[in-house]
Amino acid sequence: MVTEKQEHPPALVVAAHGRRGHLQCADGKTRRYMVKGRKMRVVCGDRVCWSPQSDGAVVLVTEICLRENTLSRPSPRDGKAEILAANLTQIAVVIAPLPDPDLFIVDRYLCAAELMGCEAILVLNKSDMATAPDTYDEDYTTIGYATIEVSAKTTQGLENLSDQMSHHITILVGQSGVGKSSLINALVPDSSAAVGQLSSATSEGVHTTTASIMHALPCGNRLIDTPGIRDFVPHIEDARRVQEGYREIFAVVGGCRFADCQHLREPDCAVKQAVEAGAIGARRYESYKRLLRSVMGDG
Repeated sequence: MVTEKQEHPPALVVAAHGRRGHLQCADGKTRRYMVKGRKMRVVCGDRVCWSPQSDGAVVLVTEICLRENTLSRPSPRDGKAEILAANLTQIAVVIAPLPDPDLFIVDRYLCAAELMGCEAILVLNKSDMATAPDTYDEDYTTIGYATIEVSAKTTQGLENLSDQMSHHITILVGQSGVGKSSLINALVPDSSAAVGQLSSATSEGVHTTTASIMHALPCGNRLIDTPGIRDFVPHIEDARRVQEGYREIFAVVGGCRFADCQHLREPDCAVKQAVEAGAIGARRYESYKRLLRSVMGDG
């Protein structure tokens, strides 16, 4: 949080790789940065305070401004929040016929979006695969999520996807291999140049699988590309908040007999009744239970 008057207005982190990357400053210039100290970790989307250095080549990030929200997961080292990006307004979850979609990961990204106060959309890539199997067994549109079929190969649906990103800072997430890089290349013609600039800034080879980069889209929209991951679990400190991440579940919790109902084995549970009646999908309910138990440390 900014605690004192700064000589330079805060800047936006548009590329992050370890302790180095790029800032977009208030004067419109992009500057290479390094982070002051070893404990501070900045991510794409952060607004930061900075100061110039004597050599003029790299500026020093001195402070992170208050974040509106963060996309985080538990660190494999200590379980504390590992922040992937900050100050987002939309999460776009990419799935495809190949590799086989993991809908539980999809649900967890959607849960994160709900808890962050973000919009969320599903991007069904590789729609050009004529013999592709169903990419998901749940009609997410019935619970209010926009789904867009696209093909980075044929450009089908890209205009609709671009429109959906209007007036948003969107992060593109999903399993490795779903075609996120191809979508980025189709949406952002100079995306490879941005990766090259980051490589130069860090003085080491940087691939899209290790760097997070914010791309500028037409009309001022912004799109963050992140590394593909094999698994994702949102960082949730209070297990009672898991239900808030499943909108169709949270919509009926007021009907439960107990205010602290976890919707597992409690009697007169409105959620379980809705599942039995088919109003809540059985797979989504199973997804909720898996995430709840993970947050509680039960597996």
